[in-house]
Amino acid sequence: MILVYAALVTISVLLTVQSAHVLYMMLYTWDQPKAEKRARAPERFLPPQYSFSVLLPARHEEDVIQTTIDRVVHADYPTELLQVFVICSVDDTGTIAEAREKIDELRRAGLRNVDVVVFDDKPVNKPHGLNAALPHTSHDVVTIFDAEDDIHPAIFNLVNTIMVDDGVNVVQAGVQLMNFQSRWYSALNVLEYFFWFKSRLHYHAHYGSVPLGGNTVFFKRDLLVRLGGWDDRNLTEDADIGLRLSGMGERVRVVYDDRYVTKEETPPTLGQFIKQRTRWSQGFMQTLSKGTWKQMPTRQQRWLAFYVLAFPHGQALLGFYLLFSVGMILVLKVPVVIALVSYLPVLLLTAHFLTAVAGLYEFTEAHGLEASPKAVLRMAIAWYPYQILLAYAAVRAMRRQLLGRHDWEKTQHVGAHRIQPGKSDSHAV
Repeated sequence: MILVYAALVTISVLLTVQSAHVLYMMLYTWDQPKAEKRARAPERFLPPQYSFSVLLPARHEEDVIQTTIDRVVHADYPTELLQVFVICSVDDTGTIAEAREKIDELRRAGLRNVDVVVFDDKPVNKPHGLNAALPHTSHDVVTIFDAEDDIHPAIFNLVNTIMVDDGVNVVQAGVQLMNFQSRWYSALNVLEYFFWFKSRLHYHAHYGSVPLGGNTVFFKRDLLVRLGGWDDRNLTEDADIGLRLSGMGERVRVVYDDRYVTKEETPPTLGQFIKQRTRWSQGFMQTLSKGTWKQMPTRQQRWLAFYVLAFPHGQALLGFYLLFSVGMILVLKVPVVIALVSYLPVLLLTAHFLTAVAGLYEFTEAHGLEASPKAVLRMAIAWYPYQILLAYAAVRAMRRQLLGRHDWEKTQHVGAHRIQPGKSDSHAV
């Protein structure tokens, strides 16, 4: 019995420390005024100096690709300083046809800065498509948007100003899921993005160990070419390239301003959510095994990278522990002191939930949406199943990794973020 008590205390203390650290990172920019100041977008934009090559990787995106192309080419930036490439595999005839139809329409209107890059070799995935398109780019800065992204019209002015002012070669701007009421898991998914891009990523940037996001990220082209592009076998090529850049000592400027975020949608079904989360977890596992993060110059950078990349393993174990803990609550009788220690993670989970509720109200207020008590109640009911869901995806990722399955499970997009209640345009002012 003593061993059981010791294990219970050890696990409880470890979970408490880990949860407290995550909570600190979630609140980093609120707690650190200097970090909050660094995260802000400039209030005035400088005249355009840099030109941009935009990569739009797409697969079976017939429903959303035309609107996305239209938003990019009509951004508030000189047309001659923008070039856009829609990237498709040769078998995706539907998306290619939709993209070419839109390009023909734009050419009739005098816009000739959009083209389609088609690749016919494997693997069929996002990083391979990006590598296929990179040789076609010729502008100063290369950026990626996903096929369903709603970009802000001023995003290129924003990044141009930061690159000129700060002299950085890499900028990660904010991305935000929007449709928080679509499914039972949507609000919690939306808030993960909210805290990640608004706070936690700034913590990573401060310590020089940055797992970049998959879109609204901007690289100087010569740096990207020197780096050799993306790892096309990695399911989280974005995190991998961010950590490789960190290892090179490249400073990453992270900017988050609610006004300029790229808007996206939560996965439309539970199955799609699990596939997406599995891919992310497995990608982190791949990057951890790859080991390039070990080349980072400082121990603090290496530890932070290891902490992030190893997290899916911990998440899988946490799922088992959550289920096991319910059984212990019902059947196990322990001394009072041990019972008190075992409840410490529960207190931290409560703090996480209350922070998420505050985040929900701040997110909705920033985007002209409305959070209701019903939405909070829905979050409370979904909280525990959501943790189990994340753990299941992590277990599924471990299984795929052990079986050597690295195929890309695509996430379906339906444009739910473009149909916000009471709004005709998610970026309308």
